[in-house]
Amino acid sequence: MSGSLDQLPRLLALVPYLLARPGVAVSEVAEVFGVSERRLRADLELLWVCGLPGHGPGDLIDLEFEGDTITMLEPAGVTRPLRLTVDEALALIVALRALSETPGLEERDAVDRALAKVERVAGAAALPADRVEVALEGAGEVLPVVQDALDRQRRLHLSYYVPGRDETTERDVDPMRLLLVEGRPYLEGWCRRAEGVRLFRLDRVQGVELLDAPADPPATAEHRDLSQGLFQPSPEHLLVTLVLRPGAHWVADYHPCESVEAGDVPGELVVGLRTPTTDWVRRLALRLGDQGRVVAPAELAEAVRADARVALAAYGPA
Repeated sequence: MSGSLDQLPRLLALVPYLLARPGVAVSEVAEVFGVSERRLRADLELLWVCGLPGHGPGDLIDLEFEGDTITMLEPAGVTRPLRLTVDEALALIVALRALSETPGLEERDAVDRALAKVERVAGAAALPADRVEVALEGAGEVLPVVQDALDRQRRLHLSYYVPGRDETTERDVDPMRLLLVEGRPYLEGWCRRAEGVRLFRLDRVQGVELLDAPADPPATAEHRDLSQGLFQPSPEHLLVTLVLRPGAHWVADYHPCESVEAGDVPGELVVGLRTPTTDWVRRLALRLGDQGRVVAPAELAEAVRADARVALAAYGPA
């Protein structure tokens, strides 16, 4: 557990652990937290400059760890009981309920226990949360079958709607894991049609069947890294260039762009983005109207102009 994503919970756990064990050996703490002594000392140096607002010497956590032992001298308020406002308590309860419904959650019992404690402490303030129902899209008939396939390591047949092409595809998938991304459940699996790892949004699965064949993704199949978002453009994808007027600047914020530059006309942006398909770009260009246009590649720009002519013709003579 030495990655940056693990460091914060480790730092928070270190404070009460060290407070309860003054003079504890560095080697013992490193073993308990599953890190090297060098990593532990780096954590302690970071803790040493953490503390309360004001950030003067008297506001910071104070430790002694020059030799082979560690002693916590001043926790700087970290042990102070947490007091939640009503809004904070309600938000925490709803978040815990959503987490409890997360597909594939391994420590659901711990989440449920934490939820029960927060609800008990919040008391009457938590009553409005009883009127909140947390449900996951696509978690009706599809989710139990997908979970069963993962538990039994069986292959699935999916009828899957692809909005970018406005078509329903048939494919066999070796399930790998369930994910909750931006509040939506996804199946990650080896798609035998695409011969690669794919993410399938469960609310787009129009039919699912558990097959007799065992799930057998190849050894080269790796989990998708979603730390930078759900969609991560590939250098192999087509590079599309758009010119955006002020009314379409939101495109540069909403879509992952490879480049964003000021245009020749004041107020315009020239953005470059990569995409595996262009159907959605053509629809986007029509939606933007006079606030945005595709300038490259040339064949895509011509396709958008053709789409616009067909749309205008549908209105009949002026």
